[in-house]
Amino acid sequence: MSEVASSIFDQSRRVSQEELHRLASSVEPQGESQRPVIAPATDETLGHIPELSPDAVGSAVSDARSAQVSWASRSIEERAEVLRRFASIVLDSLPEILDVIQLETGKSRFDALEEPLALVMTSRYYARYGPSMLADRSRRALIPFMTSAEELFRPKGIVGVISPWNYPLAIPFEDAIPALLAGNAVVIKPDDKTPYSTLLAGNLLAEAGLPRDVLRVVTGDGSTVGQALIEHVDFIAFTGSVEVGRTVGAKAGDRLIDCSLELGGKNPCIVLDDADTSRAAKDATWACFSNAGQLCLSTERIYVEDAVCDDFLDAFVRFTRQLQIDCGLDFTYAIGSLIDESHHASVTRFVDDAVAEGATVLTGGRSRPEVGPFCFEPTILTDVPDSVAVTSEEVFGPVVIVERVEDASEAVTRANRHGPHLHGVVWSGDADRARQLGTQLTTGMVSINDAYFASYGTVDTPMGGITDGGIGHRQGRPGLYRYVDRQAIVQNRGPRLTKPDWLPESAYPTALVWLTRLLSRIPRL
Repeated sequence: MSEVASSIFDQSRRVSQEELHRLASSVEPQGESQRPVIAPATDETLGHIPELSPDAVGSAVSDARSAQVSWASRSIEERAEVLRRFASIVLDSLPEILDVIQLETGKSRFDALEEPLALVMTSRYYARYGPSMLADRSRRALIPFMTSAEELFRPKGIVGVISPWNYPLAIPFEDAIPALLAGNAVVIKPDDKTPYSTLLAGNLLAEAGLPRDVLRVVTGDGSTVGQALIEHVDFIAFTGSVEVGRTVGAKAGDRLIDCSLELGGKNPCIVLDDADTSRAAKDATWACFSNAGQLCLSTERIYVEDAVCDDFLDAFVRFTRQLQIDCGLDFTYAIGSLIDESHHASVTRFVDDAVAEGATVLTGGRSRPEVGPFCFEPTILTDVPDSVAVTSEEVFGPVVIVERVEDASEAVTRANRHGPHLHGVVWSGDADRARQLGTQLTTGMVSINDAYFASYGTVDTPMGGITDGGIGHRQGRPGLYRYVDRQAIVQNRGPRLTKPDWLPESAYPTALVWLTRLLSRIPRL
């Protein structure tokens, strides 16, 4: 192990390579081969995870299916209590959790902290409000007093979760938590780059009282394990690229199972001429460069009205240059590493191609190998030709383009031009104006005068994309209802509703029309 890698483990308060090995050992069955997990901060091996076969995935799902029956038979309050305990355990385990996240993702500790805190808010939200959302409820029946109707919610059964590497703790469990509350068992396939955070959270859920096999983690090659998972589960929740999302959706459709797909976004920001440009520029550094831009909500395009563009750019460049890049396990810096060599090369190509076509680099634009092998400076580009890939394709790195526009109308037009669309930002001194403009954006979420923290942290609102941004929603009621089937129970307490024996056949249609008119005039109770 290099001196850099040794220093990372020396800084870690709770985590050693032996403990990472124990996490990997919790995967059942173990599989015939092992896959290495690489630390982005050093490009060296952290440990190994089992490479499961399709048969092993099927076995894990079968074990989860057996456990699900007993879990679903528990009261929803009992299931909610497990989530409450889990939230407390997560808070008590923060140092260990943050170390694991940083070791396998290379992100800064500030960015890592978002993950367990999001998990705590999600767990407490569904534990508190989920039982009432899933309570059996009366519905308006056909004939008041004579008939009754109820709507019941039943778990899907086995929920498969395929999660990405950028938020290996938050994303899979923001999907898993409401599924568990609804009475499902969950099988998670984490990205093979970042399995340890998922395995750690699974162990903490077991500590909180989740029964064995109600949550399983399967590891290995994405195409092999993911394909096998889709073939066995009753619902699939996927977060990742548009290309893979199309494949996942098609395979789910072949089996006639439902799915939710969060597929990222080429997210826009609009700065209007009445905005506080200094505040907008300061928050833009978080909107664009959190987790080194490896965030589905990240802003990749900023459109600024001409009257304030110079002021905004001056401030934005100044604040961006103040961001410190590092790879340590502490809170002393803001920007960490990209995930691996391949992704680093992709981000570099985006910038180099733009510059070759005439784009101007206001700040950044360079790799920082002396800090970490995959570190890349926060980069602001202007004068970017429309034909260059960075204007329309998701970079998923610390790169943003800034364009000057004549007015708000042009800003909206340009913002809506490229997709996929997940999140948009509007900055204005007039909240009503900003809101009205936000409704014109083809994004699933809109933040007004905020980078993304308020939107992401408001668990009661749905989070999802539009067009290529995805299908379905995480968070809120939709994030829970995707995991249940609705069952209608309708009872007739009176005489049968078919044609009475005494009514002539010729009179029956007239009687039905008369009854329909009458029922339309009766107030619903």
